[in-house]
Amino acid sequence: MTDSTFWNDPQEAQKVTREISHKKLVLEKISVIERIKDDLETYMLLLNEDHSEDLQRETSEYLLENGKIVEEAEGQLLLSGKTDHASAILTLHPGAGGTESQDWAEMLLRMYSRWSENSGRKFEIIEYQPGDEAGLKSVTVEVKGEFSYGMLKSEIGIHRLVRISPFNAQGKRQTSFVSVFVFPLLEDEVEIEIDPSDLRIDTYRASGKGGQGVNTTDSAVRITHIPSGIVVSCQNERSQLKNKAVAMQVLKSRLYQQLEDEKQKERQEIENTKSDIGWGNQIRSYVFHPYQMVKDHRTDYETGNTSAVMNGDLDGFIYAYLKYKAERNK
Repeated sequence: MTDSTFWNDPQEAQKVTREISHKKLVLEKISVIERIKDDLETYMLLLNEDHSEDLQRETSEYLLENGKIVEEAEGQLLLSGKTDHASAILTLHPGAGGTESQDWAEMLLRMYSRWSENSGRKFEIIEYQPGDEAGLKSVTVEVKGEFSYGMLKSEIGIHRLVRISPFNAQGKRQTSFVSVFVFPLLEDEVEIEIDPSDLRIDTYRASGKGGQGVNTTDSAVRITHIPSGIVVSCQNERSQLKNKAVAMQVLKSRLYQQLEDEKQKERQEIENTKSDIGWGNQIRSYVFHPYQMVKDHRTDYETGNTSAVMNGDLDGFIYAYLKYKAERNK
């Protein structure tokens, strides 16, 4: 970066700058872990000589204060995939069940919004289709921040809710499903060639959530990539040009992810997941009645604090999944 010609190629320079920022973050995490390790070794030496309750209490408090830091660092150090460092594109689609499933999708949208807020990430809705009576029919969101994709890829799959339905006058227990998909938000330097003749671009008037003035003109853009069948939309901006640019970026990310899936022979598994939003395919269950529990069926990680989870406390599930994947890939 100190080279006088560094910024002659702005695109390459930005790529290097992002790489440096990523490496600095990893080194900082390692440094923190080493400091905690040294401190714990000191506490162990002291405890061998001093068995007082005060020292034991001080050691316990130190472990509680730093345990979260160690868990976060361990999780991020497991994020070694090519696109794990990237921001993310998150989409939600309700399964069969009408209003009940659409309301569940809205609840999950809020959960991911709170997780993003709690972790210092930017959460921006770029396409939103409201439900007929409540909730939503589909939504696409940008989650911006370091390692957003690496963290949120743990959420890909079917999320199942069991609760007493607020939409059923008889107060019956209802089961609902929502599919969650996550893609890396690619930077401009990633080369994905798209033939303009392969695209169908439609404009329409935005509906639902959006900025002031969004739904007063035909500024929303829908792009269909004919060969793959991928359809992306953006309605967040007032400008049709801005919405088109964002939609093209989302399309590029979707196509890149599809190519990666094919390369790693995982595409079929993902397609099977997409086709069955229902019984037997869920990765996680959220039970609000007759008891309180959220359980991930891949890792067996669970908690009874459903309120905390719905308010964005997902790190336990995310880190458990990262460790689970690391063990399977050994």
